Amino acid sequence: MNSVNSAVEEKLAALPLPVQLVMPDGARLGDSQPQVRLWIKDRSTLAHLAAGQAGVLGQAYVEGKFDVDGSMRDLMKVAAAILPGSPVEAAHGGWFTDLVRRVMSVWRHSIERDARQIEFHYDLSDDFYALWLDPRRVYSCAYFREPDMTLAQAQEAKLDHICRKLRLTEGERFLDIGAGWGGLLLWAAENYGVDATGITLSRNQHAYVNRLIEERGLSGRVRMHLLDYRKLEAGQPYDKIASVGMFEHVGRAQLQGYFSRLCDLLRPGGLIMNHGITAGGVAHGQLGAGMGEFIERYIFPGGELTHIGHVLTSLTDGGLEDVDIENLRPHYARTLWAWSDALEARLPQAREILGGEQGERSLRAYRMYLAGCAMGFEHGWIALHQILAQPRVSARSDELDLPQDLAYPWRRDYIYRS
Repeated sequence: MNSVNSAVEEKLAALPLPVQLVMPDGARLGDSQPQVRLWIKDRSTLAHLAAGQAGVLGQAYVEGKFDVDGSMRDLMKVAAAILPGSPVEAAHGGWFTDLVRRVMSVWRHSIERDARQIEFHYDLSDDFYALWLDPRRVYSCAYFREPDMTLAQAQEAKLDHICRKLRLTEGERFLDIGAGWGGLLLWAAENYGVDATGITLSRNQHAYVNRLIEERGLSGRVRMHLLDYRKLEAGQPYDKIASVGMFEHVGRAQLQGYFSRLCDLLRPGGLIMNHGITAGGVAHGQLGAGMGEFIERYIFPGGELTHIGHVLTSLTDGGLEDVDIENLRPHYARTLWAWSDALEARLPQAREILGGEQGERSLRAYRMYLAGCAMGFEHGWIALHQILAQPRVSARSDELDLPQDLAYPWRRDYIYRS
């Protein structure tokens, strides 16, 4: 144990801010005036700290093996500093590893299993999410068009940014895949006059959005279905499709089929906006140092990260052409810190809402998840890409004149024009 203590003392001395560990017997290691104090209840935590296993330490916190005094922002500075290397630079495992990952991806994403996985996360508690999300409950990366925007303003800017990119116009048929608590669905209907359809696998979200539709008098023009995207019927095609924060749940092995399905649902020349988290490293399937396992176990079972390069390959193989790509990585770091700060400011209310021993575990998991993901986006370990795409078309002489069946004007100024 002395060797572990020595390794821990060495780690503590090298940290960017003062940290103290309080051992189960009351002994104290580290700085006498700490910014972060860890109350160790299980000595196995020391070995994980010495090894720089940030994700495993997150699991230990959820399981109550240590407690924290100090801000989550400071704790994440400590977590980043103890890592033995970049969590996105793991060696590629070769063809056998790729095969195993593909088989596991297929197995993990049946329609029934995906429904259970989505319910695990999104149906935790509407009231809990309402504590730290903006009033529209937009649970995806905001867009800070102006530096001094509040989170609520930045989320509305994001909703409008997507609608602008899609060039939504009154009367168009608009599909929102993974519509969440209805932020984009209702924004598009109320501000752009579209006929809007949303789908979700969350029963809580489905009930919540349908109440909003009824309250706002939009029943004839907006609808929300409890439905898997694979069960959407290819009847009358949609003019525009958005998928926001959803394709992370699709699975790497299913991406080509996912994009092909979206292409089948779209009219010729229509537009698709795919907004989702992407991997920072090319070869890895999840973050290293135990961070990927933490998210899989406590937050997003079945979630898979994919590098933008592989995403674009799958999109192309699915029959689509990318026409505009934007990386909003810094925006998501700021969004996540806003969520984390809001949750930290309302911990007593969160404990009351979630309740009990399992509720406390969930709260601990979300504290680590929000702050840890903010750190990941800050360091470039993960990213957020908006991809605007259209069905691939053969060469045509009238493309530059923007005929009615081709929605993209091949210039970006329309997106940013005030």
